[in-house]
Amino acid sequence: MYKFPEGLYSDVRVEKVRNTLIQYLKGELREMRERDTAGAFVRVYDGQRWYYSSITALDKVQEELDRLAKLAKPSKTIAENSVVKNMAAGSGGQHKFKGKDLRALPLAEKNSFLTAFFPAVTAQTAIAMWSAMYTDTLTHRELYNSKGAQSVCEQQLCGVRLGMTFTEGGHTFTEGATKAGGEFCELADFGRELDKRIAQALEFLRNSVRVKPGKYTVVLSPLAAGVFAHESFGHKSEADFMLGDAAMLKEWHMGRQLGPEFLHISDDGACAGSGFTPFDDEGNPARKTTLIKNGRLAGRLHSAATAAALDEAPTGNARAISFEFEPIVRMTTTHFEAGNIAKEELFAGVKDGLFIDTIKHGSGMSTFTIAPSLAYFIKDGKIAGPAQISVISGSVFDTFGLIDAISDKVELLSFVGGGCGKMEQYPLPVGFGGPYVRVREMAVL
Repeated sequence: MYKFPEGLYSDVRVEKVRNTLIQYLKGELREMRERDTAGAFVRVYDGQRWYYSSITALDKVQEELDRLAKLAKPSKTIAENSVVKNMAAGSGGQHKFKGKDLRALPLAEKNSFLTAFFPAVTAQTAIAMWSAMYTDTLTHRELYNSKGAQSVCEQQLCGVRLGMTFTEGGHTFTEGATKAGGEFCELADFGRELDKRIAQALEFLRNSVRVKPGKYTVVLSPLAAGVFAHESFGHKSEADFMLGDAAMLKEWHMGRQLGPEFLHISDDGACAGSGFTPFDDEGNPARKTTLIKNGRLAGRLHSAATAAALDEAPTGNARAISFEFEPIVRMTTTHFEAGNIAKEELFAGVKDGLFIDTIKHGSGMSTFTIAPSLAYFIKDGKIAGPAQISVISGSVFDTFGLIDAISDKVELLSFVGGGCGKMEQYPLPVGFGGPYVRVREMAVL
């Protein structure tokens, strides 16, 4: 395909994207478009420095390779470089999307699908402001490198989201409903999800009670547990944060006991959904990376360079949001794995606590903060009414030690209209979720 310069490692990542976006604000059309983009990210490495650029002229890739090679210093031993050894070699295969191609669906039909949900919103006088979005993206990626790697991947994701602001009796509450999938047919039951969210939001607006600050037993839904796993632990597991940080490496020593034996967290790019990445942007195949096993630290996420720096194996987590950016260490689908207790039994064990159903946002590294949206009191093992919570917070590692139950079924979630942010790269499609997780003590404000 390309003539790669001798004495250097080099790779080419080609990307072609078709994106559809339809957006309304309070029923008024704001944007409706279909857009095609294409480009390539070209890299050359001489064992000391990286030289790279992104271009939109795909017929100029070879010229760009040759130009970058002239800036580098060839080495006869480049193949022995530890970073180069971690790069993909040989064919990574072709991963084609096998469902119905959304490019064949007329834009008008996608718009009709979205607007069909408007009456459910406009019928509620308490909804003061609302927005609606439909989007789909088909991404075709190719990866070629000087070690002979050749990989092709085609991915498709579509989704719908309605965000709503409820106002009544001087009170305001914001909530949304979303649904995502690989095919249009997977969005078919969004109407039921929207009706459920509207009913929940109205009940919350009218009946929620402010929680007295303190420490409570807290049950996290699959969504809330997924956000906790991603924001409060997943980012901490990305190895580029550890390079040159002796204190963090000491804190993150493999085998450190963090929680109970039934606690497991993993990151897996092979999981279907918005985090699906059959190979990363360096060509390394997706794999399941166990981050916590039996309550102990068991792994971290790597690119080829961070794996070489820490003398570990690459994990297929070098990702970029588009051909315009270099790959950095990023998550795919990060989640708690199943425990050994039924959901009903998990709730039954809570005499006086809180259930976090949906969340507004979350953040954290060594310490975390999660802002709940829909939350509920738990009394004698039963949901007892909506609860207003500003934030839940604490030490990440300490909180793992306070987990005392995890349900036995995992629910993995996909999303559109957002994603993960790191450095200047936002939004990156990721997936998360998990089982229900019970923490016997969390600080609640």
